[in-house]
Amino acid sequence: MKKTIIKNAQVVNEGKITAVDVLIVGERIEKIASSIEVKGDVHVVDAKGMFLMPGVIDDQVHFREPGLTHKAEIYTESRAALHGGVTSYMEMPNVVPQTTDFEKLEAKYQIGAAKSAVNYSFYLGGTNQNLDVLKQINTENVCGVKIFMGSSTGNMLVDDAPVLEAMFRDVPTLIATHCECETRVKARLEDAKNRFPNGIPPSEHPIIRDATACYLSSSLAVELARKYHSRLHILHITSEIETHLFRNDIPLTEKRITSEVCVHHLHFSDADYAQYNNQIKCNPAIKKQSDQDALWDALLDDRLDVIATDHAPHAVNEKFADNYLDCHAGLPLVQHPLLLMLEKVKQGKITIEKVVEKMSHNVAIAYKMIDRGFIREGYFADLVLVNPGVQTQVTKESLLYKCGWSPLENTHFAHTIDKVWVNGTLSLDNGEIREINAQRLMFERDR
Repeated sequence: MKKTIIKNAQVVNEGKITAVDVLIVGERIEKIASSIEVKGDVHVVDAKGMFLMPGVIDDQVHFREPGLTHKAEIYTESRAALHGGVTSYMEMPNVVPQTTDFEKLEAKYQIGAAKSAVNYSFYLGGTNQNLDVLKQINTENVCGVKIFMGSSTGNMLVDDAPVLEAMFRDVPTLIATHCECETRVKARLEDAKNRFPNGIPPSEHPIIRDATACYLSSSLAVELARKYHSRLHILHITSEIETHLFRNDIPLTEKRITSEVCVHHLHFSDADYAQYNNQIKCNPAIKKQSDQDALWDALLDDRLDVIATDHAPHAVNEKFADNYLDCHAGLPLVQHPLLLMLEKVKQGKITIEKVVEKMSHNVAIAYKMIDRGFIREGYFADLVLVNPGVQTQVTKESLLYKCGWSPLENTHFAHTIDKVWVNGTLSLDNGEIREINAQRLMFERDR
């Protein structure tokens, strides 16, 4: 088996930064020690001055395949993820056809096996009609069930109250929810149309999809999860009021209800609509600066558990439409989440240890992922080597997304992703894709 020693790195792992060597044998980490010497055929990487951390695990991406490949596809977006230090992702079911039965789910796994550059899992989507399917899910090789409690795209809104309650009662795995109150959003959209007969400005988006719309739905999800002792993971929390739904007085390993915040909600606020307009239109909406401040507070005090991207690309003609109503919601982010968060480290908003906790460790814990998310002996060698001495400039030419645009264009980051290992294989080296060795993610058996 191939052997690699990464020497002299500053290893960021489990709340500490330590100067140790890491030995990779085959797909896994064989040894971690202050100094490792191995005789024979071994590849030695001198990582002096660099940070070695576990690969980012992104629990929420939209790679648009099958059926929406004019926007994106697993081949292109997984390679963008690899360049961003993302070694594993979990992808959403609102594609065409929607991933709402096991035949369609297996078809996506076959696409992942053939095309993905990094490790993958796919959600099974909930609808008002497929509860019997969801009850039969294999909890060991599917990351979870996605329920749209507020519709975002497509027609996957679960708005039948008895069905929704039965899902929380009977689904045997993690339930990941998009929480917005559809009734309130529709009413506020009609109000905006009346107030702006000549066209709704992008700055109205967080008023239409406001904090109350989010809270009404997320609080219902929490209520149902508590009633039935479900495993609930609420995606993309955006408002101050929602942060108070979550606990920080017990370890993550004991939580049945967990939460996620996305990089764009930590980076942009409502003040940025003036510059970016519909580019930053997303659901749930980017809200007030006070909401963003509260998200940071809740992230740092561990009410919010996970940082993700909600990578959601759209074609240029869909995203840059002149009319607010014609502009699709979502933005592409999976190529730069780690660099963006390391910029927040440089600004003093968060520590690098906390970034690794929220983007790697906690995702693995919340999803009960097997042997990933940490730099530990015996774990899969999903590793990212970051060079803090070389900057990264985001240009249109550097983007690997099929959609070809990003709201982060012209941004300068202080760090560079130097190397990425996926299952012990050096897959990215100095910006060049090498050998691909992606695998289907596996999870511990749930209730």
